[in-house]
Amino acid sequence: MPINILTEIQQEVTTLLSNLISINTTNPPGNETAAARYLAQYLEKDGFTSEIIESGPGRGSIITRLKGTGQKSNLLLLSHLDVVAANPAEWTVDPFAGTVKDGYVYGRGAIDMKGMTAIEVMTLKLLKANNVPIKGDVVLAATADEERGGEEGAGYLLRNHKEKLWCPYVLNEGGGTAFPQNGRNVYPIQTAEKGILWFKIKAKGTPGHGSTPNMADNAIVRINKVIAKLGSYQPPTLYVPTLKEFISEVAKSNPEHQEILTRLLANPDQSDQILKELAKKDKALAEEIWPRTKTTISPTIIKGGVKENIIPSECEATFDCRVLPGQSVTETLDLIKSMVNDVGEGKLSYEIIQIHDGNESSTQTPLYDAITAVLRDVEPNCGVTPTLTTGGTDSRFFRETGSTCYGFHPVRPDEPNDEYEKRMHGIDERLTIENLVWGTSVFYETVKRFMT
Repeated sequence: MPINILTEIQQEVTTLLSNLISINTTNPPGNETAAARYLAQYLEKDGFTSEIIESGPGRGSIITRLKGTGQKSNLLLLSHLDVVAANPAEWTVDPFAGTVKDGYVYGRGAIDMKGMTAIEVMTLKLLKANNVPIKGDVVLAATADEERGGEEGAGYLLRNHKEKLWCPYVLNEGGGTAFPQNGRNVYPIQTAEKGILWFKIKAKGTPGHGSTPNMADNAIVRINKVIAKLGSYQPPTLYVPTLKEFISEVAKSNPEHQEILTRLLANPDQSDQILKELAKKDKALAEEIWPRTKTTISPTIIKGGVKENIIPSECEATFDCRVLPGQSVTETLDLIKSMVNDVGEGKLSYEIIQIHDGNESSTQTPLYDAITAVLRDVEPNCGVTPTLTTGGTDSRFFRETGSTCYGFHPVRPDEPNDEYEKRMHGIDERLTIENLVWGTSVFYETVKRFMT
């Protein structure tokens, strides 16, 4: 049956998101406590008692709970309050004003992920206001620090206050934005994410005068060789279960791609060649699939040198490596060290910045079934598929402690997906008011059905 679109909440949820955006929680430094306090005051008007827990000065996360009867498993509505930096000079509006115009809410965090925070807060409020007879607790946690790894947010809370927020089921960011295929929307639900390996390699050398390079040992040259070696690495292709399901669902949804995607599934060793072929027809889809087939290693920062005429004795590069679920991150690091060992001759050192194995949740659960059922009620012709994200979310902390986690922020396309995704950490991040209301309606209905 068609679900009720909650048009009556439009003004309230729009104002809630606008106000959240106007609290600048750029990380670093974060200052998430200010946003947590705003939410606590907002929820207090409806009788909710919230707790703000700080991992450090200004680094606050908010937790609140709506009690159920205990007949079902508890559900956590998870989001993060911090955002990435934004340069006002590059935007058409102030990124921290929460500007509402032309049917959009603009600002840093509109998509990632204060928009979903607003949806989750409204869902909790609606459950209480409508006296929904929930059979398990619905817990809300809006946390600090996700944009820098989450160790001072979700990680801190699970290490020190697990009993206050841990639930068997979690809804979080990472999925839910539909992409069109052959006139039909396909909704990806994030069920897995790649492992994170952020590391530095520091190269040592011998300083000297820039005019006599033969008398020195240039650390910049050494680190460049490291970058070249890692850049030329051709990792083996591996299709994890989530990716196989994703490719199969897209093939079913779009007959134009069925033949080429069927070949892709059957020939992992030819994936690069087949994806180049797919890119001629659908560049965005090919780009979506490629990093999900293998380990990736990207140099992201390089530092070295002190003066124009001095050959440096030290240079370091930072790398962002992403590893598929089921593959060991520590074994990947050992492989990286072995690949560049001959470059170093004992002159390379390593520093781990962050390390987490990849993670994956099963789709064979009542919550995944509820998500699928609600989406097909609101849009009978749509496709629903699990998806593997290349970036990390706070879901990994919960999957590592036994939770089933899904990324589900329901969004219907209003511009090409690659344009929408570029806004996420880019310029003029925005969310339509229509999607804010529609997303709240779909999310609320999902939680209501799962919890009753």
